[in-house]
Amino acid sequence: MTFINPEPEKISQLLHSVRSIAVVGLSPNQARPSFRVAQGLQGLGYRIIPVRPKVDEVLGEKAFPDLESLPELPDIVDVFRTPEFVPDIVESCIKLGIKNLWLQDGVIHEAAAQRAREAGINVVMDRCMWRDALQFGARPS
Repeated sequence: MTFINPEPEKISQLLHSVRSIAVVGLSPNQARPSFRVAQGLQGLGYRIIPVRPKVDEVLGEKAFPDLESLPELPDIVDVFRTPEFVPDIVESCIKLGIKNLWLQDGVIHEAAAQRAREAGINVVMDRCMWRDALQFGARPS
């Protein structure tokens, strides 16, 4: 079965309903797409929570080594890791009870996305969260 993203209306609703975004793989390097996207989302008013080992802070926010280390659950997890890491991230989301997962442009793992969906997680795959937030005029509620 081929994974199909939610309809644009559902993606828009999701982007309007979330406030905190755990960005897995957020790089402190300003030239990296993860930095630019997270900075753009932060500029729209979303709270960014960097998830990256061996980094203390990104974009003025304390960084955490993994999802299990977060002091509170984010509204959504935005993934900038390569596809082979996605199944473990999905398992962490399931274990922690995280309800929304976004896999950025080029981050494609059909089986993991389907596993997340079967566990009740809203999944968007192979799309840019910042680009969609701009397109849909989304801001945190």
